[in-house]
Amino acid sequence: MSIRCYVYLVITTLLWGGNTVAGKLALGHVSPMVLSFGRWALAAGLIISISVPQIRKDWPVLKANWMLLVAYGAVGYAAFNGFLYTALKYTSAVNGAIEQGAIPVLIFVINFLLFRIPVSKVQILGFLISFIGAALTASHGNLMTLLTLSLNYGDLIMLFAGLSYAVYTIALRWKPAVHWKSLMAGPALAAALTCLPLLYWEAGNAEMILPDTRGWLIILYCAVFPSLISQILYIKGVEGIGANRAGLFINLVPVFGTLLSISLLGETLELFHIIALALVLGGIAIAEWGKPAKVN
Repeated sequence: MSIRCYVYLVITTLLWGGNTVAGKLALGHVSPMVLSFGRWALAAGLIISISVPQIRKDWPVLKANWMLLVAYGAVGYAAFNGFLYTALKYTSAVNGAIEQGAIPVLIFVINFLLFRIPVSKVQILGFLISFIGAALTASHGNLMTLLTLSLNYGDLIMLFAGLSYAVYTIALRWKPAVHWKSLMAGPALAAALTCLPLLYWEAGNAEMILPDTRGWLIILYCAVFPSLISQILYIKGVEGIGANRAGLFINLVPVFGTLLSISLLGETLELFHIIALALVLGGIAIAEWGKPAKVN
């Protein structure tokens, strides 16, 4: 079961890394909030279109838990992406990548404060090694540059982005016992609806860019892979090994994003990329080896 969950989470972070590349390719072809709304509206349409019989079957449970499902979509999907896109207008990509590495820490802290879920010293060591790998990627192989980073309004917004996804991850412990199709349909629709105010805000600031051909292809990719497939796999991963352990895999996102940029955008592979990947995977392995007994 654990091995299957590891595969789910690695594929999840690979697809999220692809989302980073898609964001780079989207510049000038579709604006952030149009992309965010478009991906979730299309994802909702796709999942609902293939899930009507299952939704009818699960309707009593869905109806009883509708507020939780709306919260999943509003907080974990729409709010996280809205905060992230907005933050990156004010802060650097390096800051953003580093601060996303705070998500596993927030998951650890909140789980301990609310549920007293323990974290071992070996797990903390594994997290630190994994985080150094993510930081090495973000700093392009020179960790000393992190000392020169300055904080601004965007970094505060990034904190809210990380907090949003940490809360979503922890809240998956209460997900209703329904089929994955039903579980994705409600939050995806809620995410699309929650994006509407952000879309209105973008239009009001004269920053809206409607998608061209490339923009539509990016929306299609984001709807199918980072929005649907990865979220389903992430839910299954959290279900299988718990929020603390699953959250640590998020440190793979900047590494995979960089490696995909090398493959798809022609960027150069450097030695530090290989070292960073080894550190992240090694840190995760150490944390798994040192996990407390009966961890949830």
